[in-house]
Amino acid sequence: MAAKTVQYDNIYLNLSSQPGKLRIAPSGLGWKSSALNEPFTLPLSEIRRFCWSHFARGYELKIILKNRSPVSLDGFAQEDFDGLANFIKQNYDMGIEQKEFSIKGWNWGDSEFLGSELVFNVNSRPAFEIPISSVNNSNLSGKNEVALEFSNVKDSPVPSAQADELVEMRLYIPGTTSKEDAAEGEDTEQNAANLFYESIKERADIGQAAGDAIVSLSEILLLTPRGRYDIDMYETSMRLRGKTYDYKVEYSSINRLFLLPKPDEQHVAFVIGLDPPLRQGQTRYPFLVTQFIRDEDMEVDLNMEEGLLREKYADKLKTSYDQAAYEVVSQIFQGLTNRKVITPSNYMSHHGHAAVKCSFKANEGQLYILDKYLLFIPKPTILITVADLARVTLSRVGMSVSASRTFDLTFSLRSGTSYQFSNINREEQNAIVRYLESKHVKIHNDLADEAQQSLLNAALADDDEEEGDGAMGEIMSEDEDFRAGSESDVAEEYDEEVGSSSGNDDDEVGSGEE
Repeated sequence: MAAKTVQYDNIYLNLSSQPGKLRIAPSGLGWKSSALNEPFTLPLSEIRRFCWSHFARGYELKIILKNRSPVSLDGFAQEDFDGLANFIKQNYDMGIEQKEFSIKGWNWGDSEFLGSELVFNVNSRPAFEIPISSVNNSNLSGKNEVALEFSNVKDSPVPSAQADELVEMRLYIPGTTSKEDAAEGEDTEQNAANLFYESIKERADIGQAAGDAIVSLSEILLLTPRGRYDIDMYETSMRLRGKTYDYKVEYSSINRLFLLPKPDEQHVAFVIGLDPPLRQGQTRYPFLVTQFIRDEDMEVDLNMEEGLLREKYADKLKTSYDQAAYEVVSQIFQGLTNRKVITPSNYMSHHGHAAVKCSFKANEGQLYILDKYLLFIPKPTILITVADLARVTLSRVGMSVSASRTFDLTFSLRSGTSYQFSNINREEQNAIVRYLESKHVKIHNDLADEAQQSLLNAALADDDEEEGDGAMGEIMSEDEDFRAGSESDVAEEYDEEVGSSSGNDDDEVGSGEE
């Protein structure tokens, strides 16, 4: 007679940090661990098939589901297979497929889509498998290269034990492949990388239809990363579509929003903070910097049911907008992300702006001095929290005429990191110092030390000049005495009348001539 239930201890669910107890019953299975408040359950009606393979912590029982990503149960012993196979056969009327992975270590092979997974095979054996649901973004990086970006494990309901995680994979896909043209009913040659990229977008639901978007914003100028993008905004995420790259951004990754008028009084910057940052190859973009013309208007209607608008976005969104473009975009972002839009505080520069012009290394930009933050845009975008400041140093590099009109600001953080902004107009010094003093930030003013040193050097130079004038006067008086005496001697030697006054000398000269 078959057992009603079987139980296995020290089994790991997917990438769980703690093992738990697995109990399999005729109606389904359940897994419970101290890391979760509620147990994980899986009814029999959702199970499609079972797979058995050698895995990280021993042996894995992989459960392929009908409408969801596969479930991995890791930590079995090899001798557990017979008992599991008998129970599943008797209660579920299913077998367990035994799979062997390729361990050759080759980095080339074939790919195929199997259900909800992307499988890479080497010599007809799977080398690794990727759940398509974990693909958060994909980009065609080159003619034959496709990049896959993965969602964070921290988004999973099961706590992960991984301190490091895979965030991006790049695949080189050469050659062409045939694809059936539905319109003409013929096979057409297509770039293999393009076909793979389109398949990933379709299966991972990356490229959602524009008609499903709540609102679509066209030709939005981004300073970081540079280019014009179409932004499709959905209920939980947004899509940035450019000429080369597409990005999918979850609203949960947006942590700050800034609306900042630029000092030229013609543009307004809207800055979107991201955590985790946007990735483009090896480059990370923790901020999206958009720019709008101040006088540009925008008129949009939201594609949202009135019931949902009243229930979820009451007092956050409106059915339609017709006002300045930067106001429309910032209000929509604020409503959908539920994040406050940060605007400039009471700080005013010497010219009446919320920012001062400066440079970070070789990059020119604007440093916005806000209530709780210091923000440098456009590139690289640097955000400094005022509460994290250990001290601020005012200094000047060089003694040229241009250097005397500007100064540098060095912000030292409690973490040990420092940022130096240079070429700030000297007229902005007093306002910046007053702001820092109001925030009780320690200020080290090297400019004052330089001024005192300059005064001291000037005083020493005056003293040296006076001492030099006195010594030169003495030397000049001695020289005058010397020159007077020498001139009389020379006159006696070469004067024609010397002979009448000194006969002896005349005789000596005459005898010399003879």
